[in-house]
Amino acid sequence: MKVILKENIETLGHIGDLVKVAPGYARNYLLPKGLAVEATEKNAKALDHLKRQMAYKKDKVVESARNLAARLGELTVELVHQAGEEGKLFGAVTNMDIAAFLKEKGFDIDRKTIVLAEPIKHLGEYNVAVKIHPEVPATLKVVVKTA
Repeated sequence: MKVILKENIETLGHIGDLVKVAPGYARNYLLPKGLAVEATEKNAKALDHLKRQMAYKKDKVVESARNLAARLGELTVELVHQAGEEGKLFGAVTNMDIAAFLKEKGFDIDRKTIVLAEPIKHLGEYNVAVKIHPEVPATLKVVVKTA
């Protein structure tokens, strides 16, 4: 029996794949759980339509992520911290500090998307990666200085 998968199943395939399975497996497991639909012409056309819609939505999301990445690339995050001799900070600059600065500037970016290998502990200029979208890399310029 041929079915179209609605969910990713490790042993069978990915969403939208047309697979041939045993009739009992399809009738007793895949169809009742909503993991697949019977491969009819109507269902195949509906799947094609759904794939086109998903591709369109994905393109819009990627485009908005590119716009956001371009705006972030132009921005310089300037943070003021107290520092001791030799430029070592009292405390550290974390992704929470950067996210708070961005929120003040009108960017709604979650702190978990700001990638710092370790907190910034010295004065200076740093490039920080931001994970806006898996296909769109963004880099922020962060300047840490004293008052």
